[in-house]
Amino acid sequence: MPIAKVGDLDVYYERRGQGPRLLFISGTAGDLRMKPNVFDGPLPKHFDLLAYDQRGLGQTSKPDRPYSMAEYGADAAGLMEAVGWGSALVIGVSFGGMVAQELAINHPHMVEGLVLACTTPGGAGGSSFPFHEIEHLTGETRARHMMPISDTRYDEAWAKAHSEQYESMIAFASNDPYADEPGMAMGRHRQLEARAKHDTWDRLDQIRCPTLVCAGRYDGIAPQATVAKMANRIRGAELRLFEGGHMFMIQDRDAFPAMIHFLKGEE
Repeated sequence: MPIAKVGDLDVYYERRGQGPRLLFISGTAGDLRMKPNVFDGPLPKHFDLLAYDQRGLGQTSKPDRPYSMAEYGADAAGLMEAVGWGSALVIGVSFGGMVAQELAINHPHMVEGLVLACTTPGGAGGSSFPFHEIEHLTGETRARHMMPISDTRYDEAWAKAHSEQYESMIAFASNDPYADEPGMAMGRHRQLEARAKHDTWDRLDQIRCPTLVCAGRYDGIAPQATVAKMANRIRGAELRLFEGGHMFMIQDRDAFPAMIHFLKGEE
């Protein structure tokens, strides 16, 4: 099992593919044991792809103390150093996009190019959906609550008109085989604590690498108006909106190609 020593953490990671170095930072409750994951998509066909379980999650250490967003960013930098990378391209998705902002701001020499997907800056720029306020919801109850928020097209009327598809989506979203593992609930709680305090708004102009900011048009977790404000705040950033909600990367077939072309510097 690939483990990197990063400070006081044992960080589980996976690496696959060939090409330019690319670090992928996953979202809330990300766990590489969950399938499909980023290695089942197109990125390993184009990049030397590195992904990992963040502190408190998956097969990485779960210290029982408060975490800060700056620490999450330092973890990413430490992992890159541990595998011998001085710099890389970076994709951060949702919570991972918040971590990627901290990485690009605090360790600018390590980020060659950046994609911030369905994420927000916090502070005066606007925050994403407050997951810490629904931490008590689990399983199917949580999935039903979040469905029309993660994609605003999936409202009550849509659910009634597409009942079979809706129930299938709920079943998929409710599946969490690792929720009861020791330390998992605590680690996820610590992640939500850090997420609630995320605020890079006044520091976004410190991001100087080529940056693509992207989101789904129907995302209620990271609304496009907030995402657009963030893009305007980052010098030279490009904004792209795709057909979909918070899962636009798998809903819109143009999303991954657009990210790949941007990161490779292709027209």
